[in-house]
Amino acid sequence: MKFGKEFKQQKVPEWTDAYVDYNGLKRILHKVRQVRQRQRPPTPMRISQQLLLYKPFSGLDVKSSPEETKNDVEDQVIAVETTENGDSREVYNTNFLPSTNEGEESEVTFFEKLDEELNKVNTFYRDKVEEVIEEAASLNKQMNALIALRIKVKQPDIKKCHIQRKVSTDSSSTESSKSHSPNREDTLESRHVGSKFDVEGIDDAYRNRVKPDNNESDPLDVLDRVRINNTLESPMSTIRSVLNDSKDKDLRFKKEELKEAEGQLKVVFVEFYRKLHLLKHYSYVNLLAFSKILKKYEKIALRRAARSYMKTVDDSYIGSSDEVTLLLNRVESTFCKYFANSNHREGMKVLRPKRKREKHRVTFFSGFFSGCSIALLIAIILLIQARKVTTRKEHYMYIDNVFPLYSLYAYIILHMLMYAANIYFWKHCRINYSFIFGFNQGTELSYQDVFLFSMGLAVLTLGTFLVHVHMKVDSVNAVYSKYTELVPLGLLIVFVAIFLCPFNILYKSSRLFLMRSLFHCICAPLYKVQFADFFLADQLTSQVQAMRCLEFYICYYGMRWYTKEEKCHHLDLYNFFYIIMAVVPYWIRFLQCVRRLFEEKDWVHLVNGSRYFLTIVAVVVRTVFELKMKKSWKVLALVSSVAAILFNTYWDIAIDWGLLQRKSNNMFLRNKLAVSHKYVYFVVMVLDVVLRLAWLQLVLKFNIRALKGTVISALFSSLEIFRRGVWMFFRLENEHLNNVGKYRAFKSVPLPFSYYEEDENEKKDE
Repeated sequence: MKFGKEFKQQKVPEWTDAYVDYNGLKRILHKVRQVRQRQRPPTPMRISQQLLLYKPFSGLDVKSSPEETKNDVEDQVIAVETTENGDSREVYNTNFLPSTNEGEESEVTFFEKLDEELNKVNTFYRDKVEEVIEEAASLNKQMNALIALRIKVKQPDIKKCHIQRKVSTDSSSTESSKSHSPNREDTLESRHVGSKFDVEGIDDAYRNRVKPDNNESDPLDVLDRVRINNTLESPMSTIRSVLNDSKDKDLRFKKEELKEAEGQLKVVFVEFYRKLHLLKHYSYVNLLAFSKILKKYEKIALRRAARSYMKTVDDSYIGSSDEVTLLLNRVESTFCKYFANSNHREGMKVLRPKRKREKHRVTFFSGFFSGCSIALLIAIILLIQARKVTTRKEHYMYIDNVFPLYSLYAYIILHMLMYAANIYFWKHCRINYSFIFGFNQGTELSYQDVFLFSMGLAVLTLGTFLVHVHMKVDSVNAVYSKYTELVPLGLLIVFVAIFLCPFNILYKSSRLFLMRSLFHCICAPLYKVQFADFFLADQLTSQVQAMRCLEFYICYYGMRWYTKEEKCHHLDLYNFFYIIMAVVPYWIRFLQCVRRLFEEKDWVHLVNGSRYFLTIVAVVVRTVFELKMKKSWKVLALVSSVAAILFNTYWDIAIDWGLLQRKSNNMFLRNKLAVSHKYVYFVVMVLDVVLRLAWLQLVLKFNIRALKGTVISALFSSLEIFRRGVWMFFRLENEHLNNVGKYRAFKSVPLPFSYYEEDENEKKDE
């Protein structure tokens, strides 16, 4: 694989703009090559002279002899100057030494671009390192509080004066404190993050951190200045925050409190370690890119410049800084000791989980189940045609009942297939969907996994339906006909059992993640709204018909309706909940918008909430018209539906997708696009409008002779799921590009503790 493609694959997607523009530098070198090729072909003597003078750059670790160094100075064509800007940061500027050769302008442009890229990566890397140093200082305080709380909880009767202080024998901690003794603040932030503590022995570094004047103080004194943060991530914390204005609560020294704090800090350490690891990788791949592009320059221009310029790169901040490596070592040692019982192997499994590998059996069974699904579908069609199920009067009631019973699974499988297709295109466009959804590393499903799971469910559903039709049509004994009707109920029980299976099979981590998000949606607005929560609620708005199928299951089996010739729609209670089931997903989104409005104080959530409230009104009026079929309701349904469709369509395109920007470089689109073909965006905008308007069929009631009422409803429900699948891709694309614009590549994890002096300083700043 060429380095350019490998370099692109190794980039952090949200930091793409912060990397060396390797392709841009290659384009400039291509111009240099063209100029060289237009020159007069050299004579054999000149070629030999050039080969004697030119020695290609072979890497950073090659030691040059004194004679080579002397020749480098004699043949040097660049001089790199280092200056400082207003922020006392180095700025590099390369002077291209005078030359009479053609192509000099292109080479000057090349080094100007190279300087620009070096200054860019240096600035970005320094800013990120400063951020992690500040986070390390904050983690120091959090660890101080955690260790003190652990001591107090495990030994509640211990007195402060009974804790013995011993000097730690940790050589790395001692050496770090000695080497940076002139600057204590730098020592705490970059050298002693998570230094080793012990109940029986508290080292000097810990005492110095607690009290910078080096006077001996008790390690439990920190508990007098610490409170528990109320993160508002649970229903009880949300209710307490509403009843009481205090965001934080005092320590109670309970085991539950300690366990919760340890769990939060464990997540913080994992995310902090991941950030450090990506920063180290960022430094490595950029240094490698500089080395590769300079090697190409030497081959094309036949000039010696790589060694002198790479010396400048090595001396720059990104090449010489070792703060990230030191922090990585300290985080590993601290995490393994305090969160893995000093088991380095188990600790590293949590800090650096292994990536999922593609398995050949997933591909095999995906194809196998796909073939089985097609075969079963053909068998069902042939059986229905052969037995004339759709034309016989005695089977009309059966068809009307069985259609909603099995269409539930069709909606679910179709949605899963759309999700699998989206994962494929997200990965193709380098959209970091796993970070946006908040999946743990190594637990996210690939598109092969989702496709396999959906095809497995399709085989189960189609096989059950084939058996059910065969038993119903060919049933002779009336005794067994009653039990035949229980086949769809058995299929539903199997689906629920698969979803709730407690064993570590069938993608347990993904099922638990889905269950947790679904529970957060049901309990809205008591839980803090994450992206996955409101994204799932948006998906539920396209599964209204599936939720109504669940209601039909309850009516059909719960009230033993399969023994009668009447329909559930004749019941007023069923019709009431028929409306409620359509409103529930939009009501969940409305409550989530209210929660985000009070948390973020952003009025856009008020507008978004009003959009869902208008949709609720339109759905209620449209459903009432569908049930009563009165002309007075038809006008109201038409007006409310058109208003909701126009509002939702504009929001889809302009807000969720971020398109139709006035001052965009791409007309009617946005500045950054993940899809290279612009016409795709115009096609999906038109498609979104058309599929939104398709729902007016339920109000206008066009006469489609070939289709019955239930079939029309299922068709438009499937089109809505397809529209939601298209919306899904571009919604995540817009979210990803927003993260790219803000270089946001890490989750914001709340800390468990807060200090009184920090709160006072924040109030003074306000």
